[in-house]
Amino acid sequence: MSDRTKPRKPKPSSSSPPPSPTIALTLKMARRSLLKPTLATAFLSLLFLYALFHTLLTPSPSPSPSAAIGLSPSPPSAPKIYLYGLPSKFTYGVVRSYLRARGSPVPANDADIRYPGHQHSAEWWLLSDLARPPTARSPNSPLRLTLDPDEADLFYVPFFSSLSLVVNPIRPGGSDIPGGGGGGSMAYSDEGTQEELVEWLEGQEYWRRNRGRDHVIVCQDPNALYRVIDRVRNAVLLVSDFGRLRADQASLIKDVILPYSHRINSYKRDVGVEGRHSLLFFMGNRYRKEGGKVRDTLFQILEDEKDVVIKHGTQSRESRRMATQGMHSSKFCLHPAGDTPSACRLFDAIVSLCIPVIVSDYIELPFEDVINYKKIAIFVDTISAVKPGYLVSKIRKVSNERILQYQQELKMVKWYFEYEDPNGTVNEIWRQVSSKVPLIKLMINRDKRLVQRGHDPDCSCICSKQNGTISIRK
Repeated sequence: MSDRTKPRKPKPSSSSPPPSPTIALTLKMARRSLLKPTLATAFLSLLFLYALFHTLLTPSPSPSPSAAIGLSPSPPSAPKIYLYGLPSKFTYGVVRSYLRARGSPVPANDADIRYPGHQHSAEWWLLSDLARPPTARSPNSPLRLTLDPDEADLFYVPFFSSLSLVVNPIRPGGSDIPGGGGGGSMAYSDEGTQEELVEWLEGQEYWRRNRGRDHVIVCQDPNALYRVIDRVRNAVLLVSDFGRLRADQASLIKDVILPYSHRINSYKRDVGVEGRHSLLFFMGNRYRKEGGKVRDTLFQILEDEKDVVIKHGTQSRESRRMATQGMHSSKFCLHPAGDTPSACRLFDAIVSLCIPVIVSDYIELPFEDVINYKKIAIFVDTISAVKPGYLVSKIRKVSNERILQYQQELKMVKWYFEYEDPNGTVNEIWRQVSSKVPLIKLMINRDKRLVQRGHDPDCSCICSKQNGTISIRK
């Protein structure tokens, strides 16, 4: 990416708005009250002064079309973000390596490259948003793009870390981490690419200036950046959960939880129980490690239950077709923990209007400051879920009327999980990132005045490692 010139700053306006009708009315009332010097007169005078100063100093903005649907254009005070011009090997070059490793055609021009179908595609959508001309970005974006790094509050590092992890289709040496291990004769090395990225960053003035605190990096796959995570942990990390991150590497205070890209088609019809003949549906890998061992137990408990469809399946086009059909025709969709607490299956269920039944004690959820997940999902702790008969009995008690309420709530929030929507997922991610700016500035200023450096303040107090799901029984 080429160097860019500094945009001209508009001159601040010195004009003041005319007094509003509220002030005019308050003036008239205050004049009348002077005739009767009572306690009420004093109160009205104080009220007048407050209204005068409040209205003059903070005039109300004009309503905009976006405000009518709950959105507002980026205010002039919105944080500014700078897009690093990373060498192509860290972005489109990763896609080329992925295609080359599978014998697929490799486009010569960046404009012709498309991101492979992948549940961790947030890294593609975020770069696509920032790489387009500023005038082509959503006017409702909570972050303003700046072409001048000296103006930036935040710096975006557009490394395709999740795709890099799976460039090599075969896991070398039986390693649990794709692209890791000894690489050997493989042409592409994820570990080597991670190392090169950090070396590049550490050579940048703006990274060194604040030890990376004002940088934003996507590592959505639970194993992404595993080799260098300790060297970039000061940055705002965009993650799916904290399943494989230590409390001193990531937390809800510093970082942002991302939704997976849903892999199945959204449900286009209206809410209703007609056509949803199955009570509960699940399709996924039966055998997982760590917290995902609960899946095998749930298979044993549920596979013979009436109106319950539970199938073992792996990622494939046919599996996605069957999952789409199953979720669109079921009232409830099971979401048990896998190798990590979350998976794309949850977001497949949401866009299918299939009520999620979440059995994952350490799950973290995206956009939880604006979404009340208790309105769109049922949470069951693992100990209760593996009791024979408990889970099915619980959801059979949910009335059709209550199911419709869940579906209405799902329909209202599903646009939060549509990466293609200009005002959907990407905007919400940027809103979450922008909310971190005050903390970033606090930590930067704190660093400047410290004489003796110790460990950073413990931000793990609300990390998912420390807090499991607590089941509240009425």
